[in-house]
Amino acid sequence: MTTPAAILAGPDCTTMAEVRAGVDQVDQELVALLARRFAYMDAAARIKPSRDAVRDEARKAQVIDNVRALARAAGLPEAVLADLWDRLVEASIAYELAAYDAG
Repeated sequence: MTTPAAILAGPDCTTMAEVRAGVDQVDQELVALLARRFAYMDAAARIKPSRDAVRDEARKAQVIDNVRALARAAGLPEAVLADLWDRLVEASIAYELAAYDAG
């Protein structure tokens, strides 16, 4: 039986197999984090007093502004992350609406 190779940090990778193993590990971690995030959407659907309260454009803007600042601090492309988070927030709103309706 072979032992799986350790996941290397991106700068330490020298082969595509190492890169792909790292990407696959990060994807697994991201899905786990998204599951945590969507659990908060379930809670929001349970807590909010009405379906109309689900969409909150001011909060959406705040979340995206926060991500822009985090991206800037991390040296990542702000516009790319802002677009990604816009899609994530819209998907979260759709999920929360469905959860609210099911509740």
